[in-house]
Amino acid sequence: MKMHVSLNVADVPSSVAFYRKFLGVEPVKLKSDYAKFDLADPPLNLTMNARMSVEAGEAGRLSHLGFQVDGHAAVDAARKRLEAAGMLSLDEEDTVCCYARQDKVWATDPDGNQWEVFYVMEADVEAATFQGDACCVPIDVAEDGACCTPEEKQQAVAIGKECCA
Repeated sequence: MKMHVSLNVADVPSSVAFYRKFLGVEPVKLKSDYAKFDLADPPLNLTMNARMSVEAGEAGRLSHLGFQVDGHAAVDAARKRLEAAGMLSLDEEDTVCCYARQDKVWATDPDGNQWEVFYVMEADVEAATFQGDACCVPIDVAEDGACCTPEEKQQAVAIGKECCA
């Protein structure tokens, strides 16, 4: 079984440049209005379709996309690759999100689609809130009672999330 994701993009060359770096592979098909990446591990058929105009609000209709990996080493490898490419938009270690304790890294493509690479360390975590609807940055209650540090809030805003709503 192979996951398939089709994305509407404003600019195919910019998106192809992003995904070459993010995935570490070349597209198997590349046209002026279409690109396809076909990965064996993880199994994924990722296509991009050019749209003459991506209307306001059309980009980012997905919450996010991602790959669940089998351990810390895979998250660390993704972190290093994204950092080296200047694409790491958020790095979350030992965070509670979606009622699970996870390590994850994020990158945002040219059209605002958010991708995560994550490892679930503990699948069932009691939490006061879902966190996925607000922000999935590490939650630490500061001395002043705020949920997030200023750096965490800045990271959340950078990916279009509200911090500790």
